[in-house]
Amino acid sequence: MAASTDIILGTSASIAGILNEKHGPEHLQTLKTFTAALRDVEYRDAVEEETFSTLVKVLTRLCEELQAAGLDSEDVQTFTLQLQLTAECFRAQRNSCVQSKRNQSLLRELGFIDVSLKLLRFLSTVNMEIPDTIFEPLRCGIQFLGNLAVGNQLCKDDIWMISFPDLFLQLLSTDDEKTVNYTSMVIHTCLDEAKVEDLSKPQNIELALRVMELCRTQPELDWTVLIATQHFLRSSSLVENMYSEMSHHDRVTLLELLLAQLREEGSEDCGIPPSVARFLATSFQKGCGAVLTLATGSASSDEVLQEALTVISLLDVLCEMTSDHKQFMFLQDHPDLLVTTVELLEQVHATGKASKNIFSAAQNFSSFSGDGDSSSYSPVISFKAHLIRLIGNLCHSNTNNQNKVRELEGIPLILDNCNIDSNNPFISQWAIFTIRNLLEHNSENQKLIATLERCGTADYSALRELGFLVEERDGTLLLKPVRKDS
Repeated sequence: MAASTDIILGTSASIAGILNEKHGPEHLQTLKTFTAALRDVEYRDAVEEETFSTLVKVLTRLCEELQAAGLDSEDVQTFTLQLQLTAECFRAQRNSCVQSKRNQSLLRELGFIDVSLKLLRFLSTVNMEIPDTIFEPLRCGIQFLGNLAVGNQLCKDDIWMISFPDLFLQLLSTDDEKTVNYTSMVIHTCLDEAKVEDLSKPQNIELALRVMELCRTQPELDWTVLIATQHFLRSSSLVENMYSEMSHHDRVTLLELLLAQLREEGSEDCGIPPSVARFLATSFQKGCGAVLTLATGSASSDEVLQEALTVISLLDVLCEMTSDHKQFMFLQDHPDLLVTTVELLEQVHATGKASKNIFSAAQNFSSFSGDGDSSSYSPVISFKAHLIRLIGNLCHSNTNNQNKVRELEGIPLILDNCNIDSNNPFISQWAIFTIRNLLEHNSENQKLIATLERCGTADYSALRELGFLVEERDGTLLLKPVRKDS
C-alpha cells in the first residue's frame, strides 16, 4: 500500500490519545491497526520520529502501571488489558524494525531498549492462572529485541549490556518453550568473540551452563545448539570452564555436539581450537579409569555410570579428531596419550577375560537386528574397538609411536582382539587397520609380528583367519588380502 500522510498522522494522533485516556478495548484496536500497517515497507519507512516517541511513552506508562499493580493485582480485567496492550506495543516495535536500520537506530535512541527490558524482567516474574496472558507479551518483547539486534552492532551491545547475564538466565529458565527459544535467538544474534569470553568468566558461567543444559533437555531448540556449535566450541577458555562445572550428563552433550561438528560433511575447518583438543586429551587421560567401574557393581549409581559414559564420549571425540583432521594430528605427540590408551586397552581386555562381565567378548547380534531388547544394549559397545582405532590413528606415519606400542607389548594385545565380538562390531577391521599402521616402514615391528609364535590368537595367523596374509616385498612386510582357503 502507498503510505498516506493522512493515515500516518491519524495513527500518530490515535496513539497519543492512549496516553491521556483510561485504557479500553479501542486502544488495543488502535495499536493493532498500527502493527498491521507496519508490515508494509513504505509505511515503515515513512513513520515519523514523533510517532515512535509517543509509542515509547505509552510503553513506559504501561510498565509503570503493571509494576504498580504488583504481582497480585485484584483488578484482573484491567491487568489483563494492560498485558494485551503491552504485547501489541511489542508487536508494533518488532514490525517497525524489519529490514529497517533507520527504525532500529531510532528506537534505540528513543530508549525502547531500556523500558522493554524492564518490562521483560517484570513479566518473567509474574504468575497467572492463564499462562498465555503473560507469555504473549514476553514472546513479543523478545522477538522485538531479536529484530532490533539483527545487523545493528550498537543495538546488540546495548541489549547485551543490560540483559547479561541475569535477565538472559531468567528468561531461559521460564516455563515456556517459545520464550526460551526466542531468548536463545537473541543471545545468538548478540554473541561475538568478546561476549563469549565474558561468558567464560566464573561469575557468568551459569548462563553458558544453562544453554548447554537446554541442548540436552530440549534438543529440538535449534538456537541453543547453534549457540554451542557456532560460538561456545570456538572458545577454549569457555569449553574448559564449562566442562569443569558441568554435570557428566551435560559433558556428554557437549562432547556429542563437538563430535557432530567434527563430522560435518565438507567442513575442513571445524572452528575448534587446538587447545580444546589438548584439554580433552588430558581429560581422557585423567578420567579414563572410570570406565572400568562398569565391570563391577560399583557402577550402580547414576553418577558413576555417567562418569564412565563421559570417558566413552571423550574417546569417540579423540578418535574423530585424529582421523582425517590434519589440524589435530599434533595429538600424536600429546604426552603419554598413546601410553594411556594402550594401558587402558590392556586393562579392559584383561578384565573381560578374567570373568563374565560387560567387557567380555560376546557373539550375540540380536540387539543389532532391530528385534532385540533395547534394555540389553551395552554402554561400552565398540569401546575396545575405538581404543584400538585411536592407537592406529596415533601411530599413522609416526615411527616413535609405532616403536612405543611395540615396547608396551601392544602388538600381541591388538592381535588378541581380532576375534568376532558383538560388543565391539568391526573390532577386527580396526585391529587390521592398526597393525597396518604399526608395520608401515617399521622393520622392528615387522620382525616382531613375523616371529610371533602361536599363543591363542596373538600372532599373525589370526590375521590369516580373517583373510589377510603377512607378505614380504622388497624387504617390507605388507598385509595382503587372500582367500581363507589359501
